[in-house]
Amino acid sequence: MQCHVATAREFGTTHVTQALIKSVREAFGQRAVDLACLFFTPHYAESSEELVRSLHRQLAPGVMVGCMGEGIIGSTEEYENKPAVILWVAHVPGVQMVPLHVTFHEKEEKAYVLEGWPRELDAPTDRPTFLVFADPFSTPVEDVFRTMEHHCPGAPAIGGLASGGSDLGENRLVLNGEIMENGLVGVALWGPVSIRTLVSQGCQPIGERFVVTRAEKNIIYELGGAPTLARLQETLQRLGPEGGQRAAMSVQVGVAFDEQRERFDRGDFLIRGLVGADQRSGGVAISDVVKEGQTIQFHVRDPKAASEDFNLLLAQDRLIYPQAVLKGALLFSCYGRGRRFFAEPNHDIAALQRRTAGIPVAGFFASGEIGPVGGKNFIHGYTASVALFSGPDSPRA
Repeated sequence: MQCHVATAREFGTTHVTQALIKSVREAFGQRAVDLACLFFTPHYAESSEELVRSLHRQLAPGVMVGCMGEGIIGSTEEYENKPAVILWVAHVPGVQMVPLHVTFHEKEEKAYVLEGWPRELDAPTDRPTFLVFADPFSTPVEDVFRTMEHHCPGAPAIGGLASGGSDLGENRLVLNGEIMENGLVGVALWGPVSIRTLVSQGCQPIGERFVVTRAEKNIIYELGGAPTLARLQETLQRLGPEGGQRAAMSVQVGVAFDEQRERFDRGDFLIRGLVGADQRSGGVAISDVVKEGQTIQFHVRDPKAASEDFNLLLAQDRLIYPQAVLKGALLFSCYGRGRRFFAEPNHDIAALQRRTAGIPVAGFFASGEIGPVGGKNFIHGYTASVALFSGPDSPRA
C-alpha cells in the first residue's frame, strides 16, 4: 500500500493538471492509482469539469471522488481563503471498491425517495467503509445513513458536506471523470486495508450527568425531575462568575449513546447544539430528538477544549494500535474551525501530523462532518473527522 498527496496553487486547468500529474507520477512510478480523492476551493468551480475530466483521463484511477470546499487541507497546510487544489492518491492492491452517486426526490412532505444505490452493495461480501461527500442543499443525509445500515449493518461512513456554495447547484461533487451538483457521491471499500475512523467532537463535559424525565421531540423540559433551564443555570453557576459566563457562550448538550454503560467518559456522548430556551416552561431545545430516560451532560466547546479533545483522541489511537503502520489519512474539519476558531493557522493538520510522522494527508473544511460515534453514523458540527489508512497487516478497528 502507498499513498501520496499532490498540491497545486496555479491558475489555469492545464497548469494545475500538469503539476498534479507530475507529482503523482514521480511518487508512484508505474504503480496504479486505485483510489483518488480530489478537493478544491471555489476559485476552481467554473473550471472543475475540465480539471476532473483531464485528471481522470490521464491518471485512470479505479475510483475518484471528492468535492469543493470553502477551504482545503494538505499534508502540512490548511488553505483558508486562498486558491488551492489537493489530490490524494492511494495504491491499495486487492481492495474492492464500489463508487456511488445517490440522488433524492421528494415523495411527500419530509419524505424522500433515494435513487442510485448500487446493487453491489445490497449484500457485500465484507463490511465496507464508506467515504462520502454530499451537497448540503439536496441531500437528506439521515436517509443515506438508514440505507447504509439496512444494506451494510455497522458499516462506518466518514466524509463531509461540500462547502463554498451558498445555494442549490453551487457546490461541486466529484465522481470519476464527472462533476455532480446534487446528491451524495462516495465509494465503499473493503478488503486488505485497515481504515480507522476518529471523530473529535471538540467538547469538554461540565457538571453532573442527568436523566431526562420529561421531553417532547427536541425539547428537554425536565432533568431528574427539575426544569432543564434551572439545571443548566446551576451547572454554570458552579463554574464561578468568569467560568460560567465563558461557558454560557459555548454550551452544548451531550446525549449518551449507550445507556447500559456503568460509567461515562469523554467520547461517550453525541454532542448536539443548544438552540433555545424558554423561561416559562424551563425547557431547553437542542438540535436532535431526545427521549425520556436518556442520560445527558452539558458540555463546553471552545478552542482549548477542542484542541485538547483532538489531541487526546489521536494519542489514544496510537496507544490502542501501536503496531499499525499508517500510510495516509483524510481529514474533514468544520469550516467553523481553522484560523477563525483557534486563532492560529494549521491547527488540525499540525496536530494530526505530530501523531502520524508526516504521512500524506488531504481533506477540506466541511459544512457538516460525517463520522461514526458509538457505532452509528451521524452528521456533526464543529468536529474534526479522520480516516486513518493502514496496510492489510495492521490491526483493524
